[in-house]
Amino acid sequence: MKVTINDVAAQAGVSIKTVSRVINNEPSVRPATRKKVMEAVAALNYQPNLAARNLAGTRSYTIAFIYDNPNAYYVIDMQNGILEACKARGYELLIHPSNSKSEAVHDELKNLVEHSRIAGLVLTPPFSESQAVIDTVKSLNLDHVRIVSADASLEDEENCIQVDDSAAAYDLTRHLLQLDHKRIGFLCGGEEHVSTHGRLDGYRRALRDAGLPIEEDLILKGEYSFDSGVEGAKKLLGSAKPPTAIFASNDEMAAGALFAARLMHIEIPQQLSIVGFEDSPFSRQTWPKLTTAHQPNNEIAKCAAALVLSKARGKGAAESGTASKEAGIKREFTPELVVRDSSGPAPS
Repeated sequence: MKVTINDVAAQAGVSIKTVSRVINNEPSVRPATRKKVMEAVAALNYQPNLAARNLAGTRSYTIAFIYDNPNAYYVIDMQNGILEACKARGYELLIHPSNSKSEAVHDELKNLVEHSRIAGLVLTPPFSESQAVIDTVKSLNLDHVRIVSADASLEDEENCIQVDDSAAAYDLTRHLLQLDHKRIGFLCGGEEHVSTHGRLDGYRRALRDAGLPIEEDLILKGEYSFDSGVEGAKKLLGSAKPPTAIFASNDEMAAGALFAARLMHIEIPQQLSIVGFEDSPFSRQTWPKLTTAHQPNNEIAKCAAALVLSKARGKGAAESGTASKEAGIKREFTPELVVRDSSGPAPS
C-alpha cells in the first residue's frame, strides 16, 4: 500500500502538521524533531505528493525556469542545478522555453503566472537582462531571481546572481598575450546578451593594458552557436592579415572555429590558438581540447533557485510568524581560466 503522511506521523510519534512542516522545510521545527521525522520518511520511503500539496494549500510548491538560449549544454546545466535545489526543499520545477524576441512574450509570461500557480521564477539571459521582462515580472508581484552578467543594470541587486564575464575574458585574453599573440580575433555572441558586451569589454581592456591597438576588423558580430563560430573564423582566417589567435565568446563558437581551421588545413595550436568560454562539454569533446573559462553553471543555477525559494518560503513563513534566512547563498561568480591544448605560443 502507498505510504501516507499519516504513516510517517505515526512512525515518528508526532502530529501530521509537524510532518508537514518538516517536509516543507519550515524553520519552526526543533532539530531533534526534524531528525526523527526524516528518519521515519527514509524508513518508510515516503514520497510527498507535490501536485496534491499544491492543490490543497494556499501556498504553491512550484517554481518556473524560463529560458531562450541556443546553447543546449547551458540550459541542461541550469535545469539540473535548479532541480537539485528544488528537490532538497520539496519543490517542483516548471520548465518553460520561450522566444525572447517575440512580441507576445509578456502576455505569455502573464499567462504562465496566472495559470500555472507558481511560487517563484528563475530568469536567465536574455530574459533576465530585459527591462521590459523585469517590469512585467514586477507587475505580477512574483518572487524572482535573475542570473545576469555583472555588467548588467542592477537596480534590484538583491534579486540577482551575477557572473563577472569581463574579468574572465580579461584573463583569457591576457593568457593569449602572454603567449606572445599580438593579433587576436574576437567572435561576439548575440548582441541581446549582456555577457557578449562584458566579454568584449574584458578583451578590449586586456589589449589596452598590454599597450596594443584595438583593431575593429578583428572583432566580428555573431551568435552563441557552432555555425556562427564556423562563419566568423572563416572570415578572420581568410582575411589578408589573419590573426594568430581567436577568442570565441563561448565553447560552441570555439568548436566551430576549430572546425573552420581544420577545413583550411590550419594546425592548432602550432599555427593558430583558439579559446572559448564557459567550459561546457564542447571544450573537452573537441580535438585538441579547448582552453576556456570555467563557468559553474550548475552551481550558479542552484544558488539562484535557493535564493528564489528562500524568498517564497520566507513569504509563507511570514504568514506563520517565522523568518526566512538567505545567508550563505553565493551571489557573485567569476569564471576561472582553464588552460588546455588549443592555445600555444604565437607562430614566429
